Amino acid sequence: MKKLNELATLNMVEEFIENHELSFLYVSRPECSTCHAILPKLRELLDHYPLIHLGHIDASKVEEVAEKFLIFTVPIMLLMIDQREYLREDRFVHFDRLKEKLGQIYEMYTR
Repeated sequence: MKKLNELATLNMVEEFIENHELSFLYVSRPECSTCHAILPKLRELLDHYPLIHLGHIDASKVEEVAEKFLIFTVPIMLLMIDQREYLREDRFVHFDRLKEKLGQIYEMYTR
C-alpha cells in the first residue's frame, strides 16, 4: 500500500509539493465516513504509480489548506505536477475514471 505522508502544517504541505515533482494531496476530516472509505482504495490505486508521492492533510488541523487550494468539501484529492494542479477529484470519486485520468497523465509525464 502506498506510503502516506502526514502533513500537519501548511508549511509541510508546501514543502511536500516543492520536494516532489508528482505529489498527490488527500484532504479529509476525522468525522467524514466517506473520507475513511476512500483512503485505502486511493492508496491501493496509487501503488501503480511509483513516482507519485501521497500526502494526507487533516483539514480540521490545517484549516488554512481550504483557502490555499479553494476546498469547499472533503474528501478532496489533488494531483500536483511541478507545483501545479493537474487533477482534482472530490466527495464522490469514481475510481475507474480516476484510474483512467491518472494513467493518461502519468504516461504523458513519464515518457
